Amino acid sequence: MIVCVAVVGHQNNPLYLQSFTEADDALKLHHIVHCSLDVIDERVNNPKKTGPTLNETFLGLLYPTENYKVYGYLTNTKVKFIMVTTDLDVRDVDVRNFFRRFHSAYVDAVSNPFHVPGKKITSNTFAQSVRAIVKSFGSSTAV
Repeated sequence: MIVCVAVVGHQNNPLYLQSFTEADDALKLHHIVHCSLDVIDERVNNPKKTGPTLNETFLGLLYPTENYKVYGYLTNTKVKFIMVTTDLDVRDVDVRNFFRRFHSAYVDAVSNPFHVPGKKITSNTFAQSVRAIVKSFGSSTAV
């Protein structure tokens, strides 16, 4: 189950953060998202030959905690997508598909002529799309 998703701008400014748990976990999940930014910066600035190449947008598992696994995705414009899940057995195919759909919803939201680039995403349509994508996570019929 996905407990949190986030979109973070190229200057590490939060553009969208949504948790799907009780309100008392929101601060902890916000902290986990910010900690994952350090891991993303480390991977981007210090690429390893065995790790993903610089052209790879899917960063994979950033780090596991006791209760969560954190996955990352980096766009060509250095916008970061982060997913926090409680599932300990997640397939990379499902995560890649999730990020592909999440990225597509993000592109639709920022393509709105009334959206100001670099500002928080306040679109209700985007929020509904994200909820639908999160709800369908892990199902093999998701396209």
